[in-house]
Amino acid sequence: MGIADIWLENRRGASALGIDEDRPRLSVLAEGDACAVDLAFTRDDGVVETDTAHELHLIDWPFAPLGARAGGTLRAAVAGSADWSEPVRIEAGLGGDWRADFVSPSVSAPTDGPRPAYLLRAAFTLPVPAAEVARARVYATAHGVYELELNGAPVADDRLAPGWTSYGHRLRCQTHDVTAALRDSQNVVGAWLADGWYRGHIGFDGGLWDIYGSDVALLAQLEVTTHAGDLHVVPLDWRWAPAPITAVGLYEGETYDARAEQAGWSAPGFDDAGWEPATVLPRARFGATIEAPTAQPVRITEVLRPVAVTPQPGGRIRLDFGQNISGVLRIRVRAEAGHTVTLHHAEVIEDGALGIRPLRAATSVDAYTAAGRGEEIYAPRFTIHGFQYAELENWPGELRDGDVEALVIHTGMRRTGWFSSSNPALDRLHENVVWSMRDNFVDLPTDCPQRDERVGWTGDIQVFAPTALRLFAAHGTLTGWLRDLAAEQRADGHVNQFVPWVECGFPNFPTAAWGDAAVVVPWEMYRSDGDLRVLADQWDSMRAWVDLVDRLTDHTGLWNEGFQLGDWLDPAAPPDSPGDSHTDKSLVATAYHVKTARIVADAADLLGRAADAERYRAIAARATTAFQREFLSPSGRVVSDTPTSIAVSLVFDLFADAGQAERAGKRLLELVGQGGFHISTGFVGTPIICDALVMAGSMDYAYHLLLQDELPSWLYPVSMGATTIWERWDSMLPDGSINPGDMTSFNHYALGAVADFLHRVVAGLAPAAPGWERIRFEPRPGGGLTHAQARFDSVRGTVAIAWRREGEELSIDVEVPASASAVLVLPDGEQFDVAPGIHSFRASVRSAADDPAAPFFGWRRPEPQSA
Repeated sequence: MGIADIWLENRRGASALGIDEDRPRLSVLAEGDACAVDLAFTRDDGVVETDTAHELHLIDWPFAPLGARAGGTLRAAVAGSADWSEPVRIEAGLGGDWRADFVSPSVSAPTDGPRPAYLLRAAFTLPVPAAEVARARVYATAHGVYELELNGAPVADDRLAPGWTSYGHRLRCQTHDVTAALRDSQNVVGAWLADGWYRGHIGFDGGLWDIYGSDVALLAQLEVTTHAGDLHVVPLDWRWAPAPITAVGLYEGETYDARAEQAGWSAPGFDDAGWEPATVLPRARFGATIEAPTAQPVRITEVLRPVAVTPQPGGRIRLDFGQNISGVLRIRVRAEAGHTVTLHHAEVIEDGALGIRPLRAATSVDAYTAAGRGEEIYAPRFTIHGFQYAELENWPGELRDGDVEALVIHTGMRRTGWFSSSNPALDRLHENVVWSMRDNFVDLPTDCPQRDERVGWTGDIQVFAPTALRLFAAHGTLTGWLRDLAAEQRADGHVNQFVPWVECGFPNFPTAAWGDAAVVVPWEMYRSDGDLRVLADQWDSMRAWVDLVDRLTDHTGLWNEGFQLGDWLDPAAPPDSPGDSHTDKSLVATAYHVKTARIVADAADLLGRAADAERYRAIAARATTAFQREFLSPSGRVVSDTPTSIAVSLVFDLFADAGQAERAGKRLLELVGQGGFHISTGFVGTPIICDALVMAGSMDYAYHLLLQDELPSWLYPVSMGATTIWERWDSMLPDGSINPGDMTSFNHYALGAVADFLHRVVAGLAPAAPGWERIRFEPRPGGGLTHAQARFDSVRGTVAIAWRREGEELSIDVEVPASASAVLVLPDGEQFDVAPGIHSFRASVRSAADDPAAPFFGWRRPEPQSA
């Protein structure tokens, strides 16, 4: 029995080097049934502090606070055990003690096309012999994107650092341990630097340049601490030169001329006589707070080889990687000096060619000009593409196995959730959701990784948050994004349509289901890990949004005026007008007002704000009454009479009584059945439609809808070979042509929010209390499935269920971590408490085995079989 994992705050998997907190909370995952842990923190000065914690999750820091730069190593052991964990390095950042300024190779640039990247170098000599250095750190950030090198070698494997934040408010700083790279003689720190999001071309409808500033600049502070405890901030005199990256843009791609490389430029002994002094930009000119990241960095997470290589007419070579990804190609090329290979990218093939129309202005083309030095290896640094297919233009000679690989690039999140079943198409759907999340968590939760957009739409993550938090340890990413949301939130409470905001022409008015992300996302984070701090941190933002909507309704609760997106991408909407839903937009807006007012009231209770709880409960009650008066008939008929309108009313608990809800549920079944069990919902209705069908009394109907594979449906894209979730139900039409609308992506996660239903309902694995302190196992067999299983690596340990049906027998295996309790609910409603451990249950069923859609009934009490 030992320690399986240790992490700080709610940032599982993120680095504990350079943190901002002086008293970070600890979480320890212990194996077995441990309920207390011994902690030992060895400070850098050798002082050892110890404590015993009688809880494992979010332990208050039991040691003396960390000062700036202070740190040590933490070990943990199950209380009373001598089996100590491996040490975890914990170290505070600068604490605001910046002594360096920004340095820039370019304070302005033309806006008529992609700009080049730059090299910066600074030679230095250590102030003390290397043997006396206990620790050396580089603290770095940039206006733009950067990569650091020290003495000729990369400092880290980060990509696109420091990432995209609301740069006017927050700028992330990376902390790098460079102790082992230092030499007694001369040293050199070098940096690659490019525009990135800071001043690059981003946004849609033509996009914008220089959004956050006209400069591209690096801020780097190098420090060494001796064994005696002396701190030395090393002065750096920066010089710059053009990089071999002659043009680069996140949307456009990267152009690289290897003939312009300067060998050894970031190592000692290089002659930089031709390099220019960098322009110093005083840090005080810029008002952004410099802070530590809350998530892991963007990095290469996987390498794919092509599954098919096909020569094309005209000499191009097409590569199919078998999976739609976010990333770049890495090539190994042998060519004469001056020979240029061009790399083209696309998600799909249309009419025998790369389907590039959906990319809009994101040309997504990389070019490499060889230096003629035998085998040369190249992968773009400062761009990223969404693609499954690539074409090589002007490839020299034979394409050998391993000459081209696809590098999958996204935030390095830890996987936490898994699902599988007896239906291969359903499993592929789930895998598509996983990939779409990976591809769209590139530093922040974006809508798509391929076209000229790639922004943090609030509506997408609002509906997807429960799924995101099930599949990956996404708390760190969402914590940072919510800080930006709050920072950019207007004084009146208005939440921008996407965060960080880019003023590129999209209507920016308060919008239901989008602005509600300010409330829903932190609430779902709390439900996932039980951490009240996210509610406290986001409280002002949450209440400000609900207060704004309350004012917009003139305190009536009825939100029936202003701009709304409604049930966006209803499949019946025209391709060129995706907001033309059949569901009343005011109904959606008012329903969400009820939902988020209730959440804020509940959050107020949890935070001990009794007066606020009463106030927001009154706002929710007014909105509920307004909804019922405006959108419900006494019999339970719902305005619009669409699956979305009824699903919202059911799932958001908006009916006045059970009779209304029952009548509406029957109507929902009628509508879904009359529609041939095809999807008829958009962004608002899709995540909840299966739950609504279950609430209406028919798991059977939910399975019919879930397993439909004709257009429109979840499985139609699977039948068309999709490897990610599409933005539109018909992003590709049955004849293989791309939807004619201007807005078409083959990699959007929003409609994949149904994966949460697969885990919770199909497999039957759900939390019954925040942070998985109590678990609800409730498998719902049907749909012809013979088995299903789900696993979640919760903050309390692994939670799992697997059920299998064989004739009239149903077997259920569950796993409960030591610090949790559980209940097993059978399909007939019978319940059993389940203790920590691994348990097996058997039950019999008398339903017609020949009818895979038949509901289960007639259970006998199962006999538990504990392992």
